[in-house]
Amino acid sequence: MMDFPVTFDIFGKTILAHPLFEAVGMFLGMRYYFYLKRKSREKLSFNTSAAVLIGATAGALIGSKLIGNLENPYTLFENFNIKTFWSNNTIVGGLAFGLLGVELAKKIVHHKESTGDLIVFPLMFAIIIGRIGCFLTGIYEETYGVPTDSIFGMYLGDEYLRHPVALYEIGFLIVLWLGLKYIQHKRNYPSGFLFQLFMLSYFTFRFSLDFIKPRVEIAGNLGTIQLVCICIIIYYIYSIKKNKYL
Repeated sequence: MMDFPVTFDIFGKTILAHPLFEAVGMFLGMRYYFYLKRKSREKLSFNTSAAVLIGATAGALIGSKLIGNLENPYTLFENFNIKTFWSNNTIVGGLAFGLLGVELAKKIVHHKESTGDLIVFPLMFAIIIGRIGCFLTGIYEETYGVPTDSIFGMYLGDEYLRHPVALYEIGFLIVLWLGLKYIQHKRNYPSGFLFQLFMLSYFTFRFSLDFIKPRVEIAGNLGTIQLVCICIIIYYIYSIKKNKYL
C-alpha cells in the first residue's frame, strides 16, 4: 500500500509530487527537444524559432490557466481568487492554446511550413513524467478518477477504489509513442503529419478519459475539457483530410 499524497521535503518545504514532477518533466522535455533540434536537418531561422517558442509558451500558459479554471466556471465567477486562478491548469488547454499561439506566431513571421513534428516525442516525454506526479498526488489534486469496482481500481487517498486515470494516460502515451516511432521510421510521411496524428490521438483519448473523471457538466453530460477536445478533434480531422495525409 502507498500513502497518498507523496511529498518531498526540499529546502525545508513540503512539496507535492505533482508540481515537482511537472517541473522536472518540462525541463527534461525541453532538453530532449533541443537535443533533437541540434540533430535535425531542418533548420529554422532565429526569428522563426524565437517567434514559435514565444507563441507556444504564451499560448500554453494562457490556455492551461483559462481552461483549467473553466472546468468549474460556477466557482470561478462566484468566488474569483487570483491565487486559485493561477494554481488551476490543464494540459488540454495548454496544448490547444499553444497551437493557436504557434500558428499566430508563424503568420507574423510569414512561415508556412509545419514546425510541430520535432516537439512530439519531447512533449510526450514531459507529459508522462508529469502524470507520474499526478498519480503520486492521489486525490489531493483534481487529477484522479471516479470510484470503480473494476479490477483496475486503486485506493488513492480516500476510502474509495478509483480509476487510476494518470496510469491509464501513461499507458496510452507509451503505446502511442511506439506507434508514432514506427511511422517515423517509415520516413514517407509529409511534414507536420506526426504532430497532427499525435494531437488527434491525444485529444480523442482525453475526451474519452474524462468520462471517468469528476467533472462539472457544461453541455449535456460533457465538461469543459471535453468540449475543447471536440474542437481540436474536428480541426485535425479537417486538416488531415485537407492535406490528404491519409
